[in-house]
Amino acid sequence: MIKEIHQKLVDREITATKLISSYFEVIKEKDSQIKAFLTLTKDQALEQAEKIDEKIKKGKKINILEGIPYAVKDNMLVNGVKTTAGSKILANYTASFDATVIKKLKEQGAIVLGKTNMDEFAMGSSTENSAFFTTKNPYDLERVPGGSSGGSAASVASKMSVFALGSDTGGSIRQPASFCGVIGFKPSYGSVSRYGLIALASSLDIIGPLAQSVEDAEIIFKSITGKDQMDSTSYNLEKIHNTPYRIQNTVFGLPKEYFQERLDDKIKKAIEEVIKKIKSQGATIKEVSLPSTSYALPCYYIIMPAEASSNLARFDGIRYSPMNNYPNLHDLYFKTRGEGFGAEVRRRIVLGTYVLSSGYYDAYYKKAQQVRRLIAKEFDKVFQKVDFLITPTSPTFPFKIGEKIDDPLSMYLSDIFTVGANIVGVPAINLPCGQAGNLPINMQIIGPYLSDFSLLNITKTIEDIIL
Repeated sequence: MIKEIHQKLVDREITATKLISSYFEVIKEKDSQIKAFLTLTKDQALEQAEKIDEKIKKGKKINILEGIPYAVKDNMLVNGVKTTAGSKILANYTASFDATVIKKLKEQGAIVLGKTNMDEFAMGSSTENSAFFTTKNPYDLERVPGGSSGGSAASVASKMSVFALGSDTGGSIRQPASFCGVIGFKPSYGSVSRYGLIALASSLDIIGPLAQSVEDAEIIFKSITGKDQMDSTSYNLEKIHNTPYRIQNTVFGLPKEYFQERLDDKIKKAIEEVIKKIKSQGATIKEVSLPSTSYALPCYYIIMPAEASSNLARFDGIRYSPMNNYPNLHDLYFKTRGEGFGAEVRRRIVLGTYVLSSGYYDAYYKKAQQVRRLIAKEFDKVFQKVDFLITPTSPTFPFKIGEKIDDPLSMYLSDIFTVGANIVGVPAINLPCGQAGNLPINMQIIGPYLSDFSLLNITKTIEDIIL
């Protein structure tokens, strides 16, 4: 879709101003029901579009992303725009600089339409934990869009944006992409700078695209990847050799632990149909085992809250978005955090503080890190036998709004097939592969560490086979 829009701009079939205006018209028409956006940036977007039109009129070349409208999850800083992370504690905070990914996209001329709704501080799997409102699934307004990047996924699925940026800590790009039937790509850890992303868990977080095709996701990823001096964990992926795979010489692994009783039969059947199709095209399919898979989710729910409790300590009512005037420092800290953080955020802060506390660190946090290393070794071992893994993305279809909000454990299980990729830092992508009634069915493809471009290329091939 990006290439088609780009060509229309180049051929002057449409102006950037009309393009941007048309997307705001779609937002006006649809978003009162879907509620994907927290903030719109119409004036800035149209101003930028006018400059691009002037550039085209003068016969100057434009970048592939120049004039392309996109949405941004509200935990990424956009200079001069309100950034709340879906929380009351940041309700009045305006960003004073651009996140590195935003800076890169601005340099290439992409146009921000607005900031999208999310679970508070990216803690959730349904966008019901937003302090402001619940985003709805474009396929069924009674169902959740997934989370925590629910607003971003819904904006792409409803054609209110060409693409969107999300963040993925345990599945927060892929799971909502699955629920909304769009492409959701979680890159290798470190391949995209986290500078300007409001941190949840620093050793797990990664920014990635949600898009309408794998080709679009690849274009966006190429635009945002790279070494950043502001993020010491980032690196230049272009220097990493990526093998170009053809379906005929590719070996896909099916981890037996991912195809168990928790998986909905319709999802399982649809993925099996895709496997048959790629096998008929010459791909090799092997059943493999990742025996520690069952420990990935509990491991995640120790490491993530521990890092979150540390990262969220900065939000104390003094520097960021002060809420009220309190008579003393004690009240300022306790009441600001008590009133500003929602129930799920408080739950995870308490859990994280507990597992890091004296006497429990070795029993919980240290042990979780050891399990993390064990899971990583298992992935390494499997990737010596196969090129990529095929799994479900989510065990279920999108659930009804309110169905799981009072059952945190049931909600956490939504990420059971996605957290493994974050635990070990490997790239993974959600790919729509069917439909049941009016709801989308999706699958996940996982690649070895740093195989991002190879993974995108093979996924494009599978996308073509499915279509």
